[in-house]
Amino acid sequence: LVCTFAGDPADRGLGILDRGTEGGLAALRSEMNRALADTLRGARGILLLDTERWVAAEGEGACDPRLWYMAKVPWSVGVLRRAADEMHTALRALRKGARKLLILDLDHTLWGGIVGETGPEGLRLGGHDPVGEAFVDFQRAVRGLTRRGVILGIVSKNEEPVALEAIREHPEMVLRLDDFAGWRINWRDKAANVASLVEELNLGLDAVVFIDDQPAERARVREALPQVLVPEWPTDPALYRRTLRAMTCFDLPALSDEDRGRAKSYVAERQRREVRATVGSAEAWLDQLGVKVAVEPLSRGNLARAAQLLNKTNQMNLRTRRMSEAEFAEWAEGEGRQVWVCRVSDRFGDAGLTGLVSVERAGSEVRLADFILSCRVFGRRVEEAMVAVAAAWAKGEGSGRLVAEYRPTERNRPCLRFWEERSGFAVGGGGEGEMVRFERDLSEGYPVPESVELVEGDQVPR
Repeated sequence: LVCTFAGDPADRGLGILDRGTEGGLAALRSEMNRALADTLRGARGILLLDTERWVAAEGEGACDPRLWYMAKVPWSVGVLRRAADEMHTALRALRKGARKLLILDLDHTLWGGIVGETGPEGLRLGGHDPVGEAFVDFQRAVRGLTRRGVILGIVSKNEEPVALEAIREHPEMVLRLDDFAGWRINWRDKAANVASLVEELNLGLDAVVFIDDQPAERARVREALPQVLVPEWPTDPALYRRTLRAMTCFDLPALSDEDRGRAKSYVAERQRREVRATVGSAEAWLDQLGVKVAVEPLSRGNLARAAQLLNKTNQMNLRTRRMSEAEFAEWAEGEGRQVWVCRVSDRFGDAGLTGLVSVERAGSEVRLADFILSCRVFGRRVEEAMVAVAAAWAKGEGSGRLVAEYRPTERNRPCLRFWEERSGFAVGGGGEGEMVRFERDLSEGYPVPESVELVEGDQVPR
């Protein structure tokens, strides 16, 4: 963690010339901070923290000359407390990642008024109205979170057709249906609706933030679902945007292309579910999706995302190994090992780099060292395509057997279900401890599913 340069806000330097004149303290600090940011830009493992924000929040009380003369401490306790909070946020983001799903109420949360009573035309939203303007700015701030990888959902007590009409038709709505990955708009218990929506999106409750203007609804969700973060919410809509922008639970230590595209990919998944509801069978649905799996070897260009998958994916994760980028790259260079990453797309959109499979020779057989797939692309036969790549490599190495050893954790039962029900592997003997060993004789190969187009580079086995 590296902090920017800051100074005593009470020190005016050259006065009104301090910012725009060469030699001014403010101008010099700006140049120093720009040079520092340029030097560190792109450096792995370094976060640049904004000291000036802590100082500005404390104002003239940021520096206490008495502390400096007595203890050579340049900053007040208030600044140091803000610094500690920011560093804690950074370390939490590095260790646990950010909250991924923001679930919102509608009435008096996304707009002013009760849509079921006034209709869309009676809502306070936008226009020459300070309350309506505050709700529009709050919606803009919510949409801004999607560019950081935050997924949006709705849980509201309302008549669904009326609420959806307002979202679709109100001219001042910033957020539209295509911004939401899913919703539960009905008169059922909100805690049950939150749990149902989270399950549908294949996320954990500890990834969720729930915002509602009603204290009773907040208390209900907080008590029933303690893993969900339910912030206290201001009663004045003018404070909504600032309250949201001050929240630290969405902070990420780095922002990848996959993070930026996460919200769109979940919206596309909702559209897939809607298509699935109109077709008769799962096979027909998969045929309509047009799934493509592009496979490429591990490289410097995809190492950061591969390490993120390795360390953050829990459900479809065969062995749940955890390694740093450097450790994983070193492991991949070992003799008899190979690592591939998979980019998944279909006619609704591109899910990005969402799969990882690695293998290593172990005597006369080949073992899957890692088999990892994001929950965003479960159940589209991507899993079988990944196994097909590993099987082709194993046959090319002269091995007649591919082995997968499942190591159970609290969260990876979906992975076990795949190997038991859909993989085409048989349960074998020899698993250590709680491990379950699955084996496949490769004499007849392992076919790529017909509903999947496997796009392979030159260094990928066929």
